[in-house]
Amino acid sequence: MRSTFGGIEISKRSLFSHQAALTTTGHNVANVNTRGYSRQVVDLVAAKPMEAVGMMRSNIPGQSGQGVEFDSITRVREQFLDKQYYNENKSLGQWSVRRDTLEKLEAIINEPSDTGIRQVIDNFFNSWQELSKQPDNLETRAVVKESALALADAFNHTARQLKDLSSDLTDNINVKTTEVNSLLQQIRNLNSEIFRIEGLGNDANDLRDQRDVLVDDLSKVINITVQEEDAGYTIRMGNVELLRGDTAAPFTLDLVNANFISDGTGQLNNGELFGLKYARDKLVTEYQAQLDALLTTIVTNVNTAHKQGYTLKHPVETGGDIFVYQAATTNPPLSFSERVRVSQNITDNVENIAASGRTYVDENGVIRVVKGNNENALRMADIRNQKYSFNTAGIGKIILNGGTFDEFLRAVVGEIGVQTQEATRQATNQQVLVDQVESRRQSVSGVSMDEEMANMIKFQHAYNAAARALTVYDELLDKVINGMGVVGR
Repeated sequence: MRSTFGGIEISKRSLFSHQAALTTTGHNVANVNTRGYSRQVVDLVAAKPMEAVGMMRSNIPGQSGQGVEFDSITRVREQFLDKQYYNENKSLGQWSVRRDTLEKLEAIINEPSDTGIRQVIDNFFNSWQELSKQPDNLETRAVVKESALALADAFNHTARQLKDLSSDLTDNINVKTTEVNSLLQQIRNLNSEIFRIEGLGNDANDLRDQRDVLVDDLSKVINITVQEEDAGYTIRMGNVELLRGDTAAPFTLDLVNANFISDGTGQLNNGELFGLKYARDKLVTEYQAQLDALLTTIVTNVNTAHKQGYTLKHPVETGGDIFVYQAATTNPPLSFSERVRVSQNITDNVENIAASGRTYVDENGVIRVVKGNNENALRMADIRNQKYSFNTAGIGKIILNGGTFDEFLRAVVGEIGVQTQEATRQATNQQVLVDQVESRRQSVSGVSMDEEMANMIKFQHAYNAAARALTVYDELLDKVINGMGVVGR
């Protein structure tokens, strides 16, 4: 005969198990808006049944069930979707940085517009065209001087903006390097804590969620592969091991520089950090070199043509350099665009501007300048219409070979536009892919309020039923203890 007290134990187990299920459901509901939280479920299993007492085998058929127990509280998570998220998130980080940098480059170049470098160059050669109409007019010469100063200032300003952008990218590289170090240290600490807790037989579900959020953040900064081992996550960047269990290697700028190759063949080949390095070392550097190529070609040809003319000075003087470069006193040296200046001879005295292309010998045999001649002014004005092979040293590719200044600048602006369009397209596509994977992760791991409310009602009824069963067993025992054996007293 089975014991009546067994029913109390069965009811008690049911109460405890469904109370745990209700508590877990409440925990899910409380964290419905928590970033990275994975839905948790209580694994209910039938308790180990008990056979009736007997020397060899009980004559009572079947086994006596012992109710329900909760075996564990587990989180619902799919690693395959996590790995997909890491792969898409790193590309989103890279293309977002490229797009932002190229948009800033577009704003710096500021073309096509009425206030960009192209307009300043046109104004400079237009001033020579005007000077050709009045070669000996000092006011018109002053306009030439001012347009030359404006040209030099425009290149100086643009070069400084590019340098500031490069400095901002350098600062961001330092920040991202520090961020990676911080994330790795936090993941390392969680590895140790999860290993300790789960070594005692408990489920560290919430700590695992925190660790996965950190890995999500890390996957946007650098390209990573994640492998779970007994001691925790092992994280690699390409073939470089960054973290194993409770051991994290220092993530330094030297490590970043050693593993970066602009064509993406290094161990650091994706993520925000790769995008920042690429933007600084490739995009900004390349466009600074293109700006220098344009400037040096202008300066070389303007100075060469100017030396073929004659100033208003007597005795006769040929023209000197209009543009000069300041000495390179810094290391690394400033770019040509930062160092270009208008010659002091021009700024001090506009008579040193060589507009005339002819001289004559007076009655005394003295050589004099034909001050009203405009041959050299016309030659200067015509420089912008000539086609040149631009100096491409340091650029790595020929932007335009055999074109005018205007065509070269338009080629540069066109290339920025195409690259910006492509970066915007890639960033938009990657955002869609990341959102899609995240949506799939949420469909698996996210908390559904409708589902949790249904579970809450289900567990509530089960708990109430177990409590009612316990009451019934209590009444039975009360009858057995207090009511049996008292007949006839």
